[in-house]
Amino acid sequence: MQKSRRAMFIVPSYQFSATVLWICASLLAMLWGPSASAQAYPTKPVKFVVAYPPGGPTDILARLLSPKLQTALGQPFVVESRPGAGGNVGTDFVAKSPADGYTILLTASGPLAINVTLYKKLPYDPLKDLTPVIHVASVPLVLVVHPSVPAKSVHELIALLKSKPEGYSFASAGNGTPQHLSAELFKTMADVKMVHVPYRGSAPAINDLVGGQVPIAFESMVAVLPQIKGGRLRALATTGPQRSSLLPDVPSVAEAGLPGYESIAWYGVVAPGGTSKAIVDRLNSEITKALDTPELKQRLAELGSAPVHGTPEQFGAFIKSETARWGKVVKESGATVD
Repeated sequence: MQKSRRAMFIVPSYQFSATVLWICASLLAMLWGPSASAQAYPTKPVKFVVAYPPGGPTDILARLLSPKLQTALGQPFVVESRPGAGGNVGTDFVAKSPADGYTILLTASGPLAINVTLYKKLPYDPLKDLTPVIHVASVPLVLVVHPSVPAKSVHELIALLKSKPEGYSFASAGNGTPQHLSAELFKTMADVKMVHVPYRGSAPAINDLVGGQVPIAFESMVAVLPQIKGGRLRALATTGPQRSSLLPDVPSVAEAGLPGYESIAWYGVVAPGGTSKAIVDRLNSEITKALDTPELKQRLAELGSAPVHGTPEQFGAFIKSETARWGKVVKESGATVD
C-alpha cells in the first residue's frame, strides 16, 4: 500500500524533461521577446503623423526623415498631416493610437511643452500619454516684417509699435506654437502691443505675410528663409543666443535691443504612451543614423539647424524643462486661447 502511494507521485522521466523544456522556453520568451519584437518591427507601413499643414517646418522635417527610415527599416513611413488647434488635433490622435510603433508623431514644442499651460484643458497629457523617442532639431526663429513696414531694425519696430499701440498684428502658426510664444515674449520684454492672428500652420501664415495681410511674424527659419532671400520678407533679427550663419548680417534680438531675449523652435518624434522600450530604442537608433548622414546634416544646416538627437530619456527631460520654461512665459504674458 505504501509503495502504491509513492508511485502516485513519480513523474515519468520523459514528462519531467518536457516540463523543464517548457519552463525554459517560457523564460527565454520573456527574456528575448521584446528584443525579437523590436528586430521584427516594422512588419507593415508606419503612419508618420505631422500635427501641422503641409509645407511647414514639421512637414519638411518629416519628409526628410521618412525615406531614410523606409530604406533602413524596409517599410513605408507615410507622412500624414493632421493639423488643428495649435497641433493638439494631431497630437491627440497619436496619443490615443495603439502603442505598437505603427503611429508616431513629429511635432514641435507647442503640443509637447506649451499648450499644457496655454489651454485650460487638453484632451491628452503630454507627459503621460506620449513616449519621447528623439529630439530631432532646434531651429532659431526670425523676426520678419512685410516690406511695407517702415521699420528697418528692432529698435525702429519697437518705436513703431509704441506709436500705434493698436495698429499692428502678428501672424503665427497657431495658438501655443513657438511662433506665437516668441511674439508674446517679445511683447512682454519690449512693453509693446500687437494683435495675434493665429493660422493653422506656418505655410498659410507665411502666405498671408508675404501677401501683406499681416505685417509681422516670428517664424521658423526652416520655413521662412526662401522668402527672406527672395526679398519678399525683411528679416530684422534672429531669436537664438547669437547670429545665425545663414543670416550673418542679421543681429539676434538680444543683440539688437532686448538683452536676454532667446527663443528656439525645436522638433522631435514621440510615440503613444506605453510603446515598448525596444521599439522606441529601435526608432531612436534609426533616426539617429538618418540625422547623421551627410545628406541630412547638410539639409538641416541649410534650414538653420544641426541635428540634435540623443536618448529618449534625454528628450523626455528636455520636454519637462521646456514645459516649465514656457509655462512661465505664458503666465507672465497673460496669453490664453480659452
